[in-house]
Amino acid sequence: MDDMKKMARPFGWLFALALVVAVLGRVGLAIAGATGVLAFDYISASGVPILDVICSILTGSAFVAFLFAAGLALVVSTAGVVLYGALAARGDARPRPLSAFLWGWATALVALVCLVIVVLGILSAVQVGSMSSKLPGALALAGALVAFAAFLGTLLGAASLVVCACVARARAGRSLGASLVVAAAGCGAAVMLLTVGTFGALNTAAVSLPALGAWLAADVAVNLALLFGAGAYLGKQERRETAEKPRAVAAARG
Repeated sequence: MDDMKKMARPFGWLFALALVVAVLGRVGLAIAGATGVLAFDYISASGVPILDVICSILTGSAFVAFLFAAGLALVVSTAGVVLYGALAARGDARPRPLSAFLWGWATALVALVCLVIVVLGILSAVQVGSMSSKLPGALALAGALVAFAAFLGTLLGAASLVVCACVARARAGRSLGASLVVAAAGCGAAVMLLTVGTFGALNTAAVSLPALGAWLAADVAVNLALLFGAGAYLGKQERRETAEKPRAVAAARG
C-alpha cells in the first residue's frame, strides 16, 4: 500500500495533464467548427477543401490503420520530449536550445517516416499511382519531408526545454506536477490557437500561400519564443546554482 500511495500523486498529475490536453483539444475543435474551419456535414463533390478530400478516402479499415499511424507518430514525438527531459534531469546532458531543436527535428523526422511507412500500406496501388502523378519527384518530396520535420522540430524542441524548465523549478522546491500542468495549459493554449489557424489556412479549396505562410511564420515564431524563453530560464537557474554551490560547501565544512 505504501508503494501505491507514493505513486498516487505522480499518476494524478499525469491524469491532470491528459485532461488539460483533452480540454484544449475540445476547445480547438469548437473554435474550428464555429469559424467554419471544420465542416461536419455531407462532403459535396466540388469545391471541397483539400484535407476533407483526403479524409474522405480514409474509410473502414483504412481509417483504423491511419489512426494507428497517427498514434504512432504522436507517441514517438511525445517520447522524444520526455526522453530529452529525463536525460537532462539525470545530468547526462545539458539542456540547450540548439540540442533541443536538433533532437526535436530528428524525432519529428522519424515520426513522419513511421507515418509514411504505415500510410503507404493503407492506400491501394491505384490510389498511390494517382497521387504520385500529381506530386513532385521523390527528391522534392524528401526535401519537403525534411523541411516539415524541421518545422515540427521547433515545436518539439520548445516542448523539451519547457519540460527541462519544469524540472529546474522542481529542484528549486516547486511542484514538478503542478509546473507541468500549468505549462501544458499555457503553452498548449497558444499552440492550439495557432494549429486551428494554420489548419484553417490549409484546409481550403484554393490554398492562399501568403496566408498559409503567415500562419506558419507565426507558428515558428511562437515555438522559438518558447524555446529560447525556456533556455534563458534554465541558464538563469544554472548560474544561480553555480553561485550558491561555494556557499553550500562552506556551510557543510563549517
